[in-house]
Amino acid sequence: MTSTADRRVLLAKPRGYCAGVDRAVRTVEIALEKYGAPIYVRKQIVHNVHVVKTLEERGAIFVDETEEVPEGAIVIFSAHGVAPAVHEEARARNLRTIDATCPLVTKVHKEAVRFAADDYDILLIGHEGHEEVIGTSGEAPDHIRLVDGPDDVANVQVRDPDKVAWLSQTTLSVDETMATVAALRERFPNLVDPPSDDICYATQNRQTAVKQIAAQAELVIVVGSQNSSNSVRLVEVAKEYGAKAAHLVDYADQIDPAWLEGVSTVGVTSGASVPEILVRGVLDWLAERGYDRVEEIESVPESMRFALPKELRKDLRAPA
Repeated sequence: MTSTADRRVLLAKPRGYCAGVDRAVRTVEIALEKYGAPIYVRKQIVHNVHVVKTLEERGAIFVDETEEVPEGAIVIFSAHGVAPAVHEEARARNLRTIDATCPLVTKVHKEAVRFAADDYDILLIGHEGHEEVIGTSGEAPDHIRLVDGPDDVANVQVRDPDKVAWLSQTTLSVDETMATVAALRERFPNLVDPPSDDICYATQNRQTAVKQIAAQAELVIVVGSQNSSNSVRLVEVAKEYGAKAAHLVDYADQIDPAWLEGVSTVGVTSGASVPEILVRGVLDWLAERGYDRVEEIESVPESMRFALPKELRKDLRAPA
């Protein structure tokens, strides 16, 4: 093992909750306070085991499909967004809906609608089966073709190679997405870009931060859940940018002490759906093993905030 004097932790900043996640979690918390339990949530409000468990304990009921919500009840749509068909299903069941879709995901939905209205084939870069991809695809199912990374580009079929646009899932690796776009542009030289970057600011910032610490750390621990796309990407980016090892954990007790063998510098970060209390748990666990010197490395300042969903704001403004 390394000597205690040599051990340190590089703590990435920014890390943890992004504005969209904070908005979605607060939406469920405030709805529970305002309307009382139970409050139904379609899918996980954000992809984090701890957050979902904590909200369940307070009275949130998570369901996979709208048909599982009792008629007339309140249902919150998750931060990842839903297809128009889901809104129709909710209306048919007379549900009171609160849409906690991240505004940056909503932006991608609107871009899909605009490109489809102009009859473009839309190449959506993303991971098949991810809730965000399902929601975006539902905005223009006849126009959208999924492209799952650079290796999938050769499989793309379009109607008119001169009328093609691309969009992306907001939580992807920036580097891989740009590689996919470059490969698409080789096939389709007139490929049209989205009006603005689709990969969200928080995903990009957290990847920038982990790149900075990975170059100096033998081990990077990413706090996040396995179904969190942006958390999984952070592990991949850490390895790509210099870390000898990188691991994803939900809680500190999932860390294997063997990972620390021969390690003097540990990098720590967390995905965009991770509350800070879980990061603190990892720092405490490391401190108990001699890694009590923590240096916070800030790569990009963040100050973004989003307003609560309009349905909730309206009821909060209403007289008691």
